[in-house]
Amino acid sequence: MAKSSADDEELRRACEAGIEGTKQSIVMSIRVAKSRGVWGKSGKLGRQMAKPRVLALSVKSKGQRKKAFLRVMKYSSGGVLEPAKMYKLKHLSKVEVITNDPSGCTFTLGFDNLRSQSVAPPQWTMRNTDDRNRLLVCILNICKDVLGRLPKVVGIDIVEMALWAKDNTPVVTTQRSTEDGEPVTETVTESDLKVTVEKELVSQAEEEDMEALLGTYVMGIGEAEAFSERLKRELQALEAANVHAILESEPLVDEVLNGLEAATNIVDDMDEWLGIFNIKLRHMREDIESIETRNNKLEMQSVNNKALIEELDKVIERLRVPSEYAASLTGGSFDEADMLQNIEACEWLAKGLRGLEVPNLDPIYAKMRAVREKRAELEKLKATFVRRASEFLRNYFASLVDFMISDKSYFSQRGQLKRPDHADLRYKCRTYARLLQHLKGLDKNCLGPLRKAYCSSLNLLLRREAREFANELRASTKVSRNPTVWLEGSTGSSQNANTDTSAVSDAYAKMLTIFIPLLVDESSFFAHFMCFEVPALAPPGGAGNDNKNQSNNDDGNDDDDLGIMDIDETDKKIGKTSPDLTALNESLQDLLDGIQEDFYAVVDWAYKIDPLRCISMHGITERYLSGQKADAAGFVRLLLGDLESRVSMQFSRFVDEACHQIERNERNVRQMGVLPYIPRFAALATRMEQYIQGQSRDLVDQAYTKFVSIMFVTLEKIAQQDPKYADILLLENYAAFQNSLYDLANVVPTLAKFYHQASEAYEQACTRHISMIIYYQFERLFQFAKKIEDFMYTITPEEIPFQLGLSKMELRKMLKSSLSGVDKSIAAMYKKLQKNLASEELLPSLWDKCKKEFLDKYESFVQLVAKVYPSENVPGVTEMRGLLASM
Repeated sequence: MAKSSADDEELRRACEAGIEGTKQSIVMSIRVAKSRGVWGKSGKLGRQMAKPRVLALSVKSKGQRKKAFLRVMKYSSGGVLEPAKMYKLKHLSKVEVITNDPSGCTFTLGFDNLRSQSVAPPQWTMRNTDDRNRLLVCILNICKDVLGRLPKVVGIDIVEMALWAKDNTPVVTTQRSTEDGEPVTETVTESDLKVTVEKELVSQAEEEDMEALLGTYVMGIGEAEAFSERLKRELQALEAANVHAILESEPLVDEVLNGLEAATNIVDDMDEWLGIFNIKLRHMREDIESIETRNNKLEMQSVNNKALIEELDKVIERLRVPSEYAASLTGGSFDEADMLQNIEACEWLAKGLRGLEVPNLDPIYAKMRAVREKRAELEKLKATFVRRASEFLRNYFASLVDFMISDKSYFSQRGQLKRPDHADLRYKCRTYARLLQHLKGLDKNCLGPLRKAYCSSLNLLLRREAREFANELRASTKVSRNPTVWLEGSTGSSQNANTDTSAVSDAYAKMLTIFIPLLVDESSFFAHFMCFEVPALAPPGGAGNDNKNQSNNDDGNDDDDLGIMDIDETDKKIGKTSPDLTALNESLQDLLDGIQEDFYAVVDWAYKIDPLRCISMHGITERYLSGQKADAAGFVRLLLGDLESRVSMQFSRFVDEACHQIERNERNVRQMGVLPYIPRFAALATRMEQYIQGQSRDLVDQAYTKFVSIMFVTLEKIAQQDPKYADILLLENYAAFQNSLYDLANVVPTLAKFYHQASEAYEQACTRHISMIIYYQFERLFQFAKKIEDFMYTITPEEIPFQLGLSKMELRKMLKSSLSGVDKSIAAMYKKLQKNLASEELLPSLWDKCKKEFLDKYESFVQLVAKVYPSENVPGVTEMRGLLASM
């Protein structure tokens, strides 16, 4: 027979490794097959779904107490045993062998602590009945020894199991040594060798009685069925004897029943008394609980009342209006000495209003009538104070400005330019800066009228200062007027053109140097004083310092920097234009509106004295605009932009008038020689270059473009009036244009472009005029050559002499008429070239061009004759070059 898995030491060690760390020792481990049966159904279904498992019995000792467990081990994917389930043997209530299994190897274990008793317990199937009996005997022995009781056993006779256990307990022979060293052989059972709790199911005395009983029935003991039938008959006889004995003891039973009935009556009476006592105790307990509940409520009410009184005291303290603050808010003075008390009252009022709002006050209190009434009282106080403070500040701003306007010493006077000084005005206004901040916190809408009042009052002061300063500035600047007619055809129009008018642009620069920083400072002060939430001004150090050093060094003032930031750039930084920034720009419009007229007056005055000074003023204005920009000075930047546009407009007006002067030359009688506006434009350009400052180059270049375009168009129109002398007029004027602008064209790219344009037009006019003179003197010669060239495209050179008008005879006649007295013809050509030329300095270069052109044409003629008439003799090119050189 195969060895049982219960004796497999490797299996035991694998199970011990699986429960390592639990302080439990394995008593037995055996392989089984697990299946799931169905109540009332055959166990065959479970066998079809059997899974290999290992059942391990383990014990855990804790002092004198022992605990027994049944562990179910399963194989992991790597073939290692791992715990699946664990049952405590103290909950084992039934061991049942399945009767549907003919082999008797399948059993179930019932535990009384399973959650769902409706689910069939797993069925365990052994390899044979010996393995089954061995496991069940071990379980029963552990239950008897550790728990002191046996579970219910169904489907197997426990006596047969005891007999099997006695017959199948293996005997093991061991050897031990005596004191003398001699070996002694001992025979012990396997159960004695193992440290387990397996013990006998019946005692020795019970076993002896059982053997004696079985000894009386030796006959037929070998046949189990006969023996079983015999035992049944004897059992029935015993039961019948017991019934008979009971019937004989009826009087005793009646006596016992009477005693029981009397005892029952006593017990009933006792139960009734106990019920009465229980009801009384329950009522007493309910009374005690009611008293305790009322006591707890009273204690809680007392605590709540105390907390409520404290909270109400805080609320009352919060709602109380101090009398000194109430007096300041409703009727206090706004003098400088009382401002500290007014500020404290404002701070208390703002704090009190915030304290009555829901975030700072419990929403339950906010609905109280006292709180609502107190909030209305504080709102009334706020409205009264805001109205009084606004009225005072409006009157205060107006009185400050009226006082300054009434004092003439604040403004520029005859013979004295005075720089505006608003330091005292700002100092007095700063006294009420904190008051304005508190007014904004109390009622933001009240700032609108205050801002308008401030702007209206200060606007009068600024416009008066600008007007007086501009008037005195113009009056104190002594300079002669330059003519505005620069390019007119009259001879004496530019006699005063070199008058120094730098004082005009210096006056304009001084106007900007004094007032632009003042307007920027006023804008910045206004933005902060009137509590606008806008980005701060840029730090000092803009581009205006250069202009200050040039135009107003004697003033010693360092406030000419604009500190202006570009509004668009600031908008990009803050994401978008804030509402306060829009309101600020609108207020600055009110603050500074109208002051631009005085700047315009200075620009117009300067234009009348010297229009070219617009170039300098444009550069000065552009230098201010190229500096940093700030939101608070946004209107100042607009003012500078308008000034730049005004200067550009006046200069454009000058350019247009000069262009009209040029165009008027077109209507004059036939003109010869260099037109007057050509050299005068050179003088004008030289003067314009002297006035360029900063970013004025574009303005001047645009003027150059317009001037030269009109000049060239007018020149072409004048030349077309007399086609006979058109080329002479063109080449003389284009040459004069180049000669007069040679130096400027080397440094001014725009003029260099027009210089090259004039050079190309000059070359074209020279070519046309020289060709006309050459053809006039040698017309037959070069016409004959043109006919030969035309036939060369269609026939061979050998056939040309046979064409009509091109025979050798015709060639000889043409040469005789054209080249006889050629020196006289060349002299006539020189005289014709000299005759109509007004600019004698151009004659040498034109005559050189004429000789070169004649030689080129004559050389091509000689080459044609050599191809077509090889036998004919024609004066050579060298001979003709020598003749020209000798003249």
